[in-house]
Amino acid sequence: MTNTSTTATPAKPAPAAGSTPASKEDLEQLRAEMVQMRDEAKRMRDEAAQMKAEIVEERARLHDQLAVLDDRGGQWNDYLEIKGLHVEFDGFVAVKNLDLTVEHGDLRFLIGPNGAGKTTIIDAITGLVPASGSATFRGEQLLGKKPNEIVKLGVGRTFQTASVVEELTVLENLQLAEGFRKKGRDLFRPMGGVTQNIEYMMDVCNLTDDAYKPAGILPHGKKQWLEIGMLLVQDAHLLLLDEPVAGMTPAERVATGELLKRCSKNRTVIIVEHDMEFMRQFADSVTVLNQGEILAQGSVEDIQNNDEVVRIYLGGGE
Repeated sequence: MTNTSTTATPAKPAPAAGSTPASKEDLEQLRAEMVQMRDEAKRMRDEAAQMKAEIVEERARLHDQLAVLDDRGGQWNDYLEIKGLHVEFDGFVAVKNLDLTVEHGDLRFLIGPNGAGKTTIIDAITGLVPASGSATFRGEQLLGKKPNEIVKLGVGRTFQTASVVEELTVLENLQLAEGFRKKGRDLFRPMGGVTQNIEYMMDVCNLTDDAYKPAGILPHGKKQWLEIGMLLVQDAHLLLLDEPVAGMTPAERVATGELLKRCSKNRTVIIVEHDMEFMRQFADSVTVLNQGEILAQGSVEDIQNNDEVVRIYLGGGE
């Protein structure tokens, strides 16, 4: 009996528990998934960059909106405080050691006979005539500063004759005025389109429909509104207006009064005026001047019932 022996083939090592050999298809799928994950990560980075850019853009938009809101509104310290204001011309005393405080939100009228010192006070505040004493707005001393420096502190004024560039359109006048807010290199950049600030102020001043008309063809009243709008786009919070309704029709006077009432809600507004009916209709408070000094102050009713004011000024039938 033949004994046949066979050699056993060595067995392959058993795979580790829980693992299976990766096939070529598995490896390809793994590579594809890695590429997909890389692409997804890139997409997420791109989206994050886009979101960041949108946030920057939104911040800029909100900054513009806040600038407009700031133009619409003031701050608690937006008040004018005058102490010991004294103005002399060759020995003639035009304003005599005057003290006056006009608070934020007050539509104050300065009235009085010719030569009482009303316009001289405005001239002193805006740096057009030398004066002694003190005049502060937002805590900043105005006396001794140049007119352009005072404008940058948020102080704006109008004159009896509107100071607009008649050859330019309403929009261009407003763009020119808004340019005073620019700084550095921005001063030399060309004027763009209608900013939100200008758009809002044209609406406030009833000038939207006149945006592309030359300022020279506007009626007298609208020229005054344009000048007020130019102050507003310059970021003026103290408005000093010298006889703003002189020469206006009754309808224009009413529209101007409503405009100034709206402006004064969040600004300090001082009006030099001779139109007593306009004063009675729109003034929050009144200061009566005579020979460079304050004769009386108070509400319209207080002033109308003041015997001395009636005798010196109102008694003339105005």
